[in-house]
Amino acid sequence: MAHPGPATSSPALGIPVTDPALAGRLADRLDEVDTALAEAVASADTLADDASRHLVSAGGKRFRPLLTLLTGELGDGTRPELIDAAVVVELTQVASLYHDDVMDSAPLRRGAPSAHTVWGNSVAILVGDMLFARASARVATLGPEAVILQSRTFERMCMGQLHETTGPRDGEDPVAHYLQVLSDKTASLLATSARLGAMFGGASPEVVEAVTEYGEKVGVAFQLADDVLDVSSPSESSGKTPGTDLREHVPTMPVLLLRRRVASPDATAEDRELLELLDSDLTSDEALGRALAGLRGHEVLAETRELATRWAGEAGAELAPLPDGPVKEALASFAQALADRAV
Repeated sequence: MAHPGPATSSPALGIPVTDPALAGRLADRLDEVDTALAEAVASADTLADDASRHLVSAGGKRFRPLLTLLTGELGDGTRPELIDAAVVVELTQVASLYHDDVMDSAPLRRGAPSAHTVWGNSVAILVGDMLFARASARVATLGPEAVILQSRTFERMCMGQLHETTGPRDGEDPVAHYLQVLSDKTASLLATSARLGAMFGGASPEVVEAVTEYGEKVGVAFQLADDVLDVSSPSESSGKTPGTDLREHVPTMPVLLLRRRVASPDATAEDRELLELLDSDLTSDEALGRALAGLRGHEVLAETRELATRWAGEAGAELAPLPDGPVKEALASFAQALADRAV
């Protein structure tokens, strides 16, 4: 059934889609993707079925399949291959979350208990592997080019996680290392999502390359904006609990920029005191509050905002080869929304 009426944003994520017809088509096709996802994770084995459905049933923003469907509109958005491509990127994303949550000991995912807290680490890892296998089987129906693309993307995601886990090597710039982690772990799948949509929609090679670069850069911008929100945003407006990454001592751009500053001859006593606080035990709300206040008043937060805005601007610039119309407008508006999100 069609979704009637004007829409100002997609139902899945809030990508600004001002064209009502486009918004309705995307909503209908996302319903198809959800149905196909449920079928793709189903299993005759009760344990495998329950555990595989766990995160898919929990919902999520479906941003990656939405991006595939949206860029597919740059050609023929009705092609059935687009549904398969959208299912592949979401299966790949969900599978990676099973593994991420084990590595991070995350208690929640998409508002539900993470799989490893319900079934244990071994089951969560094996289910993640199984979903990767399902994604691989699905992408094989799209042909060898798609198989190679998905394989290379999966490799980049693994490399990003590996480098995030091990940290920068001796002599490597931690900021550059962090940006590469964001590119590999997160942006690579966004780039592939956009590329598959344009490819299977039948867009020109120039447009396919443009949206691929857009996806790569918008993914980095998204994560940098998240780093800002982790420090600056009230939870009621952003949905994020401020200081989550700080409390867990997860490296983020503001902290990395502060470390770079402290290592320079221009470091101030205040810089060193703030870094010492950030490296201390932040389990108490009082300590975390002082750390957040210190970062909110420091130049490194503004520098992170500038980085997020720059990456978002560069993502928007990649859209120049696209034909004017509601798809280009939606992609450009999303890049701008990321820049605004970081302010």
